[in-house]
Amino acid sequence: MYQSPTRFCSALLQRDVSSLRCVSSSRLRRQSLSPPASLRSQSPRSLPEVGAPPPSLRPPPPPPPHLAATKLASGPGSASSRTEPVMAPWNIAREMSPAVSSCSQKEERTVFGEGRLHGRACSMGNGTSRLYGAIAKTLNSSAATQHPDCLVSPDSEQLDPIDPKELLEECRAVLHTRPPRFQRDFVDLRTDSTSSHPSIRVMQWNILAQALGEGKDNFVQCPVEALKWEERKCLILEEILAYQPDILCLQEVDHYFDTFNPLLSRLGYQGTFFPKPWSPCLDVEHNNGPDGCALFFLQNRFKLVNSTNIRLTAMTLKTNQVAIVQTLECKKTGRLFCIAVTHLKARTGWERFRSAQGCDLLQNLQNITQGAKIPLIVCGDFNAEPTEEVYKHFASSSLNLNSAYKLLSADGQSEPPYTTWKIRTSGECRHTLDYIWYSKHALNVQSALGLLTEEQIGPNRLPSFNYPSDHLSLVCDFSFNENQDQLL
Repeated sequence: MYQSPTRFCSALLQRDVSSLRCVSSSRLRRQSLSPPASLRSQSPRSLPEVGAPPPSLRPPPPPPPHLAATKLASGPGSASSRTEPVMAPWNIAREMSPAVSSCSQKEERTVFGEGRLHGRACSMGNGTSRLYGAIAKTLNSSAATQHPDCLVSPDSEQLDPIDPKELLEECRAVLHTRPPRFQRDFVDLRTDSTSSHPSIRVMQWNILAQALGEGKDNFVQCPVEALKWEERKCLILEEILAYQPDILCLQEVDHYFDTFNPLLSRLGYQGTFFPKPWSPCLDVEHNNGPDGCALFFLQNRFKLVNSTNIRLTAMTLKTNQVAIVQTLECKKTGRLFCIAVTHLKARTGWERFRSAQGCDLLQNLQNITQGAKIPLIVCGDFNAEPTEEVYKHFASSSLNLNSAYKLLSADGQSEPPYTTWKIRTSGECRHTLDYIWYSKHALNVQSALGLLTEEQIGPNRLPSFNYPSDHLSLVCDFSFNENQDQLL
C-alpha cells in the first residue's frame, strides 16, 4: 500500500527554496496525451500555441493548507562551496565500492552479481517527517564530499514506495509557471503480428549536467532562470515519468545521489552510477561532484545477473569516458539480454579517439554477450555523427547491431537530422549524436518516440523553459524475436 509521498516529494523537490511552490491540480494547465492503444498512457503537459512567449516568472501562489506547514531542510541550492582542491572529490570516489565508483587501482573493470550495497548515511540536519528524514541523509552534497561512505546508495527497501502519479503531479505543480511540455508521439514500427512477449521500453538521454549547464556550456540564448536546478530537475523527472521507461540510460548525471537514485529507487528502479575519472564538473565552482553515466531498471520486471563498469581505453590509454554494461533476466519470460550505456569523448578533432573508445567498448560487449549469444541494447551519447568511424564500427560489428532511430526514416536507413540543437558563443550546433543500438536479429523495435520539430524547439534552441537538456530523449519499445533459435 502506498503511503502518500506528498510531504516527502515537496520537501525533496523544493528543498532548495524557502517556501514550497505548489498549486492545486485544478489550476494546472494540463491535458492528457492520447497515444496509440498499443502504447502505455502518458500525461505530458498541454501544448502551448506555437510562437507564444514564455510566461513571466511571477511569484507562485501560497501552498495549499495541507502542505503549508511542511518545513524544508535548510541547505544550498545545488551544491556546497568547495574549499578542497578540485581533485579531492575523485580521490574520494576512488575509495568507493565498485558498484558506484571508478575501477580500483588494480583493475579497470569491476564485475559484480546480484546483491545490494549498503552504506552508512551522513546526517543532514532535522527532517520534518519520517519519510523525509529517512532520505534526507543522502541529500547533503557537502557531507557526501567529505565522507566517502555517504556515496554508497541507501537500501531502498527500507523506504516506502512513491506513487509515480503523485510525484508527476508534484513536478507539474513546481513547473506551473513554465510553458507546458510539447507533445511527442510514438511511431508504430511493427511489421508483423504482436509479439507474445511483453515489450521493453528503453529511454536514452543526456540530461545535461547541472554544473556544465550553469558553468561551462555557455548556452547564450537560454535564460539563466531556465537552468535553475530547483525547476529543471522537475522537468527531467516529468519527462521520465511521462514515458515510464522500464530501463533508463542517462549521461551527464551529476545529481545521482541527492536526486535521481533516492527518487527512482522509490519508484521501483535499481540504479548504478559510474562517474568520469576526471569530470569537467569538478572545475566548476559550487559543483555537485563528478558527472557520469547512470543505468536504472525496474526491479519488478528484471533480475540483475551481472554488472560491469568499464573505463574505456583508446590506443592502450585509459580515458576519461566510461560505460556500464548489465546482463538482465526478464522475470516473466526468463530470457537474458544485455543493456549498456556510454558517453564518448566530445569535441571536433577527437574523431580517432572516439573511434578507439568505440572499438574498446565493442570488444568488451563481445566478451560480455558471449560472442553475441545474448541480445544487446546499447544506449549512448556517442558525440559522433553517422559519418564518423565509430558509428561505422558499430554498424558493421559482428554483434549485428542496428540503430533503432533509423527506422523512423522513409527508407529505414537514415538517422534523424538531429538529436541535439543548441546555440553557444561559438555558434549554432545541430547534430545527430545520440543512438540506441540493438541486436537486429534477436530484438524487434515495436515503436519509437518521435523527435521535437524545429518549430517546437524554437529559435533559441535547447535547453529552454520547455525542455531541460540540450539533447533530446530517445525512447523505444523492444520485443524479443519469437524465433529463439535464430542466429543473432
